[in-house]
Amino acid sequence: MTRHDEIRQSYKALGNMGNIYDGIITRSTLLGKIMDGLIWGLDGELSAKWIEDALAPIPENFSGSLLEVPVGTGVLTMPLYASLPKSEITCLDYSADMMGNAKKRAAAMGLSNVTFAQGDVGALPFADESFDLVLSLNGFHAFPDKAAAFRETYRVLKKGGVFCGCFYIAGQFPRTDWFVKHMYVPKGFFTPPFETIGSLGSRLHELYAEVEVHSVRAEGIFRCVK
Repeated sequence: MTRHDEIRQSYKALGNMGNIYDGIITRSTLLGKIMDGLIWGLDGELSAKWIEDALAPIPENFSGSLLEVPVGTGVLTMPLYASLPKSEITCLDYSADMMGNAKKRAAAMGLSNVTFAQGDVGALPFADESFDLVLSLNGFHAFPDKAAAFRETYRVLKKGGVFCGCFYIAGQFPRTDWFVKHMYVPKGFFTPPFETIGSLGSRLHELYAEVEVHSVRAEGIFRCVK
């Protein structure tokens, strides 16, 4: 079994134990599969692809310092961190409730290389150039001050470090755009304005020396080198 297969199996187990969000993002429940297809237009193959693409910039033998912001419930990343015992992982989230779930998962998996901090991505409590890698999964579409979030994630990244992850982008899949406008924004889950694939590339090119951007349906996936 490959590393990706092992982690994917862990996603399914953790997602089945979690909340509705975890079930959707991992496709581990029937409701999750239905909503993943209905809202995001994803089947099992495409769902696995966006996750693997977003995490692909993290080397299998990574042993440096990594910041994940926001960590959310940790359903996608705790299995990954279990495969990186020599790394130093810092997980930050504004929501104590969401981060509480991630802490429970880390404890249950016996992860001694993961620490947690509550804070705002727009004002990160870390010194300049503190991390070798900054990871952000499905966070930027919810941040109220996206410009500040981009500046801060850049600031805490070391020269030559990697910024990678994914989030919702507009204009790639009309059905997702409809649900975001009529359901996610009114409920406060997502906060406009939203990037397009073009605007995301332009914004990242203003900051980073190397930029790669692509999409899987409405998931914008990026890898940048400072």
